[in-house]
Amino acid sequence: MPHYQKRGEIPHKRHTQFKKSGGGLYSEELISTEGFHSVYSLIYHCHPPTLVTKIDEPIDVSPKIAQQKNLQNRCYKGFNIKPVEDFLKSRVPVLVNNDVHIVLAAPQKSVEGYFYKNSDADEVIFVHEGTGVMKSIFGELKFSYGDYIVVPRGTIYQLNFDTKDNRLLIVESFSPVQYPKRYRNEFGQLLEHAPFCERDIREPQNLTTIDEKGDFLVYIKKQGLLYPYHYATHPFDAIGWDGNHYPYIFSIHDFEPITGRVHQPPPVHQTFEAHNFVICSFVPRKYDYHPDAIPAPYHHSNVDSDEVLYYVDGDFMSRKHVERGMITLHPIGIPHGPHPGTVEKSIGKEETRELAVMVDTFKPLWLTEDAAKIEDGSYYRSWVE
Repeated sequence: MPHYQKRGEIPHKRHTQFKKSGGGLYSEELISTEGFHSVYSLIYHCHPPTLVTKIDEPIDVSPKIAQQKNLQNRCYKGFNIKPVEDFLKSRVPVLVNNDVHIVLAAPQKSVEGYFYKNSDADEVIFVHEGTGVMKSIFGELKFSYGDYIVVPRGTIYQLNFDTKDNRLLIVESFSPVQYPKRYRNEFGQLLEHAPFCERDIREPQNLTTIDEKGDFLVYIKKQGLLYPYHYATHPFDAIGWDGNHYPYIFSIHDFEPITGRVHQPPPVHQTFEAHNFVICSFVPRKYDYHPDAIPAPYHHSNVDSDEVLYYVDGDFMSRKHVERGMITLHPIGIPHGPHPGTVEKSIGKEETRELAVMVDTFKPLWLTEDAAKIEDGSYYRSWVE
């Protein structure tokens, strides 16, 4: 869980009068998760966050399912998703179920003229290509290649890009995204054996209070629909906030790999967890150092999880013909393993430079129509020489 942060001006006690210098009161808002049971933050607005002037007709953005039942290893060429200027229109769901949506995006322009809020899901935005700044009521987060931007549900934000060439992998989680429990002590502090620590987490900076009135369009996503909400005041009007609920960034380059004398199983790469799925980071690391070690992974039978691997960069030790942005899906019910020749090739090697993001789901994923458009249909035969 993110740790306590405080930005801007806040009153000495919560739920008490917080007066403006020119008269009147700031409006206190509690943003809480899982009712009042989990993490929360208190935000102090210049104006009530409820000043809705108009709601336009909702827009259907729900994934179009092509195949709900699958028992075939599949491969998708993610960089074949065409760039689109608008951020929201660029988001293409490829693999989905009731717990998680895996989305590709290649936006060419910054979010302008509107704001966005996902009311259904936490978002983990992995930046494959591009740099810029994420802006929200909590402040600013500068992002670049390899960053996981973790955006808790209910956060209104904008992404401002520096260039037109941007590639994103977006994981929408319908349960809270957390640090793995085995990395935390009873007080929530990351433990010594965890592959990252609090110093690696980047919290929002440069809180700017925008006290403006006008017509501010916020697209709010709920149950597959985008609701165009018009507010009378700027969404980023906070004078201050504190708490544990806020967007933050963790870079895949700050993940410290766990290695051993023999090949380590995928859970050592785990970075985040949520209900019914996990996110793992494969990063450059030393290979196993037993004198008879086989660095390439052994065959694995997917008894209870779909495995999705998104290839970022480098030469992945167990695969042939890997491309940047490629996605493989190894479904529940059948085994998968290294491609022919990669086991022998790995013996004696000292390190790997691979970089990849893995999403393991504990319920089967459904294939979308957009996924079918970028599929390499011959992948399931790639183990046959």
